[in-house]
Amino acid sequence: MSETILIVEDEVKLAKVLIDYLDQSNYKTHHLINGNEVIAWVKKHNPDLILLDLMLPGTNGKDICKEIRAFSKTPIIMVTAMIDEIDRLIGLELGADDYICKPFSPKEVVARVKAVLRRSDPDYLNDFNENEFMVNHDAYNILIKGKKLDLTPVEFRMLTMFIDHPVRVYNRDQILNTVFDDGRIVLDRTVDTHIKNLRQKLKDANPEKDYIRSIYGIGYSFE
Repeated sequence: MSETILIVEDEVKLAKVLIDYLDQSNYKTHHLINGNEVIAWVKKHNPDLILLDLMLPGTNGKDICKEIRAFSKTPIIMVTAMIDEIDRLIGLELGADDYICKPFSPKEVVARVKAVLRRSDPDYLNDFNENEFMVNHDAYNILIKGKKLDLTPVEFRMLTMFIDHPVRVYNRDQILNTVFDDGRIVLDRTVDTHIKNLRQKLKDANPEKDYIRSIYGIGYSFE
């Protein structure tokens, strides 16, 4: 049975592109433009995931997200053209499962949808072993199955980010903003180098698994 994605977006052309890409990935879609229509539709149809724009005619995305969380755990991905970090955090604090910033690649949206649906699946949550990694923020170290990883400060922050949000897809800009938070100028290829080194250290510690997955044209996720 196909999963249903509710797209709440007042830019009709953008919504049409998302509908086309999600349809190609075998999802059912429904599109709403006005925020005032969302709550009643969600209560009646119970979608599997909601792509929710922040700025809408009628009720705005933040208020919609907050109200939905009062009665439903349906995964919500906030979509916004506002790049201010506070707005991103507010979106997540209101109960959103992820956010994505405009402009974006439709392929990235599909990847995010798949990732959020996967990690909200009870079977996945039961299989994910939270005790596999032990993070000690005070000592700035991480144990994998009891074995201490020899990490640089950047690798520690990067791995902590991945552990906190398994399966979430991060593009390079998001990794840069999270890991290098001191305002320094860092090139995209620097992220790739750190990922390569971190992946090797994880492989040395546990050869049975490849934890960091490359998402072609988008970024990385942790599984």
